[in-house]
Amino acid sequence: MKKLTFITLILTSFLLISKRSVAQDYPLAAGLKFGGFENGFSVKYFTNSTTALEGILGFRNHGIVVTGLYELHQEAFKTPGLKFYYGFGAHLGSVGSGVYKTYGGDQYYNNNRILLGADGVLGLEYKIAEAPIAISLDLNPRIELATGPFFDLAPGLGLKYTF
Repeated sequence: MKKLTFITLILTSFLLISKRSVAQDYPLAAGLKFGGFENGFSVKYFTNSTTALEGILGFRNHGIVVTGLYELHQEAFKTPGLKFYYGFGAHLGSVGSGVYKTYGGDQYYNNNRILLGADGVLGLEYKIAEAPIAISLDLNPRIELATGPFFDLAPGLGLKYTF
């Protein structure tokens, strides 16, 4: 629990010390997302200079999860191309029977289950200046409601091609 509090404090400090971004580095990106529970495809679309919508189609052991996120982006550490982002959203999916590792302990499902819950995101993204590549590292807290309730905290790594 101390690690979780420390990580949350560090990422929250990024929000407080960062400055608002004037413009996004790209309007659209598509790529891969590797997470603690699901790995899959991601698409991010900027609606304006600081707001983005991200959709993730994640695959997990015997299941699939669709996640939608609303994200706010800000410049981080006065570094060109480096953005701090945070936001919220929801997920919907299903998993088959088996044992699943969660932050609160192992969950065992003896049949198929629906996944439905609320998600958050807190992370950093770097857009490489001379290449159409963006790399992100984030934390994804979520509350599972349909099969829980229980809380998960998963790290995420994103690699996207920008348009």
